[in-house]
Amino acid sequence: MKLQKTIKSEARISGRGLFEGKETKVVFRPARPDSGVVFVRTDTGEPVRISAVVTNLAERSRRTTIKKGSVSIETIEHCLAVINALGIDNLIVEVAGSEMPAPDCSCAEYFKVLKRAGLVEQTERRREFVIEEPISITAGDACVYALPYADDGLHIIYDLDYGGHTGIGRQIFGCRVTEESFEKNLAPARTFLLEAEAKQFQARGVGTHLGPRDILVISSDGPIKNSFRFPNECVRHKIVDLIGDLALVGRAVKGRIVAYKSGHSLNQQLVRKLYEAAGQQERRRKFGTDALLDIRQIAKILPHRYPFLLVDKVIEVEEDRRIKGIKNVSFNEQFFQGHFPGTPIMPGVLIVEAMAQISGLLFAQKLEHTGKLAVLLGMDGVKLRKAVVPGDQLVLIAETVKSGRRTAQCRCKAMVGDSVAAEAQIKFMLVDNEKI
Repeated sequence: MKLQKTIKSEARISGRGLFEGKETKVVFRPARPDSGVVFVRTDTGEPVRISAVVTNLAERSRRTTIKKGSVSIETIEHCLAVINALGIDNLIVEVAGSEMPAPDCSCAEYFKVLKRAGLVEQTERRREFVIEEPISITAGDACVYALPYADDGLHIIYDLDYGGHTGIGRQIFGCRVTEESFEKNLAPARTFLLEAEAKQFQARGVGTHLGPRDILVISSDGPIKNSFRFPNECVRHKIVDLIGDLALVGRAVKGRIVAYKSGHSLNQQLVRKLYEAAGQQERRRKFGTDALLDIRQIAKILPHRYPFLLVDKVIEVEEDRRIKGIKNVSFNEQFFQGHFPGTPIMPGVLIVEAMAQISGLLFAQKLEHTGKLAVLLGMDGVKLRKAVVPGDQLVLIAETVKSGRRTAQCRCKAMVGDSVAAEAQIKFMLVDNEKI
């Protein structure tokens, strides 16, 4: 049985961020079992804790950022790559600044600091996700795949294709991710930019503190005023970024990852899929089902009954912030008798009702002991984008926009596969249960 690990002793690192260029101080501290990797902004008055999981991702270009409310921590991928490679499960990362330091634009210094701190095994079993079914993400000609693999551990192969740029060309590299292979083959690999990209960034005031000796700036002839640490340093750094993004699954990933021209955006889409699959895998093993709430439990929370109970199960809940549920659409649904004979389509109003019900289940997490229920008050921005037909599985997602004493508001969408079937902003009034 593999046990969880944290660091033995406190460790520190400081430096300027890659994008913002501001000085940041970081303190790494041991953490208790099952607490995961948690970043803490310490320069915000009251410290803000942000777990390093994909549900806390913020949308950023060319980097990985986590966010809670208005507080974010930028460019965490190099630090996370080292945490992942060292097999650290629980860690507190205190950050006095908005962006993680980027010493020499690689993660080598992070590796030295955390390895020097030492690792210690804890009492709890390590959380692992073994890839059992292929998952693929594509965008144009870029793609990334998560595949089952017979060998234990994480294997990555990356195909970096800059065929039209003579300074980089096409580079392919693969490895089994271990502490030793990471230290020798990946940690020294640095962030790189094409010469034209570097000029565009600095024209926008980004990275103005960096020169060609600080970061790999590559022209058609190769690095400018610099030299490669490896002949294929660029593809190795792409693997470092991917390992950092995979840490956001929140447990060790076992399997094979194959990437072609993938960047942070595609990586993070894959990580979302892996996070969902990992949660389902854990629930199946523990409870025999991937549902957090089954239909019997849902019926105890919602007042709706046949034929208006439109959520079959809940598969994901993040406190009172976000929920995901499933509605399996069968040809036996009562409404298909008249909507429409010969061309059965689920009425849009019922898709919206299903989104409202999943929102009610989300607010029930907060209202469980208050004696109140969430009653529909209004809807804004309702859009029906795709017909839902028999055989479809409707994935219902609701995220809290705001929640007060008397009203609450959710951002909702209904998905069929990767397509949005409907979306809306739904408002609720919180009323006493006995008044319903």
